[in-house]
Amino acid sequence: MSFNSDGPPSSTRDWIFPSYSSFFHGHINNNIDTTTTRRRRRRRFTSSNSTAASFQPTADSARNKKSTRLVDDDAFHRGGGATEEEKCQIKEAKTTSSWCSFSGGGVIRVVGWQRQQLGFTLAYIDTLLSSLVLDYCTLFLFLFLISSLPLFCRIKYPSSILLDNNTEEVSLNKQLAYRVDAFLSVTPYSKPLALLVATLLLICLGGLALFGVTDDSLADSLWLSWTYVADSGNHANSEGIGPRLVSVSISFGGMLIFAMMLGLVSDSISEKFDSLRKGRSEVVEQNHTLILGWSDKLGSLLNQLAIANESLSGGTVVVMAERDKEEMELDIAKMEFDFRGTSVICRSGSPLILADLKKVSVSKARAIIVLAEDGNADQSDARALRTVLSLTGVKEGLRGHIVVELSDLDNEVLVKLVGGDLVETVVAHDVIGRLMIQCARQPGLAQIWEDILGFENCEFYIKRWPQLDGMQFEDVLISFPEAIPCGVKVASHGGKIILNPEDSYVLQEGDEVLVIAEDDDTYAPSDLPMVKDATFIHIIRPERKPQKILLCGWRRDIDDMIVVLDAFLAHGSELWMFNEVPEKERERKLTDGGLDINRLLNITLVNREGNAVMRRHLESLPLESFDSILILADESVEDSAIQADSRSLATLLLIRDIQAKRLPCREAVVSQVHRGSFSQGSWIGEMQQASDKSVIISEILDPRTKNLLSMSKISDYVLSNELVSMALAMVAEDRQINDVLEELFAEEGNELHIRGADLYLLEGEELNFYEILLRARQRREIVIGYRLSDTERAVINPLAKNEKRKWSLKDVFVVIAEKE
Repeated sequence: MSFNSDGPPSSTRDWIFPSYSSFFHGHINNNIDTTTTRRRRRRRFTSSNSTAASFQPTADSARNKKSTRLVDDDAFHRGGGATEEEKCQIKEAKTTSSWCSFSGGGVIRVVGWQRQQLGFTLAYIDTLLSSLVLDYCTLFLFLFLISSLPLFCRIKYPSSILLDNNTEEVSLNKQLAYRVDAFLSVTPYSKPLALLVATLLLICLGGLALFGVTDDSLADSLWLSWTYVADSGNHANSEGIGPRLVSVSISFGGMLIFAMMLGLVSDSISEKFDSLRKGRSEVVEQNHTLILGWSDKLGSLLNQLAIANESLSGGTVVVMAERDKEEMELDIAKMEFDFRGTSVICRSGSPLILADLKKVSVSKARAIIVLAEDGNADQSDARALRTVLSLTGVKEGLRGHIVVELSDLDNEVLVKLVGGDLVETVVAHDVIGRLMIQCARQPGLAQIWEDILGFENCEFYIKRWPQLDGMQFEDVLISFPEAIPCGVKVASHGGKIILNPEDSYVLQEGDEVLVIAEDDDTYAPSDLPMVKDATFIHIIRPERKPQKILLCGWRRDIDDMIVVLDAFLAHGSELWMFNEVPEKERERKLTDGGLDINRLLNITLVNREGNAVMRRHLESLPLESFDSILILADESVEDSAIQADSRSLATLLLIRDIQAKRLPCREAVVSQVHRGSFSQGSWIGEMQQASDKSVIISEILDPRTKNLLSMSKISDYVLSNELVSMALAMVAEDRQINDVLEELFAEEGNELHIRGADLYLLEGEELNFYEILLRARQRREIVIGYRLSDTERAVINPLAKNEKRKWSLKDVFVVIAEKE
């Protein structure tokens, strides 16, 4: 069509997107001078800019323009109104594509084509860019307002704010900036949404621009715009100035879009890896063991859990603490033990926050262990109490039980009150204190406890055997070739566990048998063996004699240890307390702990003040006269486990050296060594000889210190942190075992004893283990193992129970019996 003043456009599209020929050709009078022509041309460009958004010529429109020119020229020749000079100029314009002409009224005037082409090109580019910028801004604002409409409905943002009773409207820039900021902050997927809006905006505007400069349909123009956005190389096939400018603009916008997309993808990947690195991702597990907190006991605890899960081909242990995930994984990697197929997953979080607890699938865990923090006991127990409150507040409920490590025995009642039936408590300091007292009275008992508590050897198991219903307990004792029965869980008494019951007790329906076995799938009852029931003379043990015990160091629960010692020791015993705490302050602390010194029945307290690592202070004590010496890990002096063990080891060596030099037979030992020479073997031999006169129990916190003491053989040791970790692991695997441990550690009831062989046999007598087991039942005792005189470690739950062997009176037996 031709766009002129003679008639209206033929269609609506001609109004919006006029053709290239009509845009450049208008009716111009020959009598108007060059200045007037330029003014009219500028006005026509301005009018076209306000009418059409953007347009560019294509190859088809160029061809239409050429044909239109030829038709006009022929008509002009036929009219005969042109001079010969003008005809020559017209012919030259036909052969040159860059010429521009203006026709009207049958008269054609040709101007300088170089200036005309440059002016038209600059004007056209200016018009196109202005139109594109205007349309882009308008459409972006329109789409942004539509997409942000739900957000604006939620955000109460007034269009104007009154300040100091003066009406002051907030500028549009501030309002828009605030709304954009609110949109990005509140909307979860604001960045991808913004990228999508920008992409659609570019495709739509590019499609409309292509629709204006080409003869393609709108759908084809939108698809062509998408190809330019997706592949910037597609614009190379464009022909004509207009399509090329539009395609280059769309391709440039496409490159920006893809740059934004790459940035978003890179940020998303970085955020995901950062979340994984910091332990923020959710753990999708079930029937796993969950450990909340971090302490020095974690290494031993993980080792025991890995050993327990070995029979199940490994398991999953999740550790959540308020530490960086990478640091936790690095510390666990430094631990020297085999995981045996168990996977350890670390997460960073707080057990006091429900969202963090749900992150580790707390409701699906089969056991939850709450570790006590290193440091102040009251703060640690208070945090454990808050953790139990958080666990009981999980809406989904808990599938497993909670094992809480406490530092103070006084807080046990409060934690059980809050947790109810879900909670099992292990009071670490109380357990270690009682173990040290038991081991001081019976040297070698520490190794027995390590074998029973850990999963590496034999441990306690409870299981129901219906075939044993109606059988007496004395027959149940010899019914397990691979295990040793120790008690019964009575169903009629609410599941109460009875250790060392009467021989006449008959197992009822629902009762379960408590045994010591290597694993839960390694034992089963069998037919009763043929055992010779040989009676033995019941030897009455002599009455307990008064003892003299030394406590080196100070513990916050030392008042509980004093009460236990008063119950165990005979009347007239002495308890010497040697530490750096002033005597008046000691009495105050003991009184604050609930201890009344005047109510002690069997022991007398003797206070001495001094430093346990100074030889001069130790020499002031009668070290050679003590029956037992307990070296406590002094928490008030040293902070770390290594420093506390170093102090305990120094005290041990000083005490043994002083004792060795005070021995009556020291001159005979020294005479065997050449004068002026030094023999390390003779020095250790002197200390070993001193160890035969008294028992020294050292509280060890770091497992690496154990090797130093075991090599020297100058002290019986207690590995406190490892024993507590073993107890926690056993209770986590089976919460019923906690009742057994509590009775074995308690002041009343049954406990572990080391008995001499003279109580059960004669020198050189040949007996099998079943026969010794039945002889011990005459004393209401259960033999669970033995230690031969020529070996260092005891054998718990021997396998060849029917095999006879010759015994010596120097052998000892490990039994479960009532406290004396």
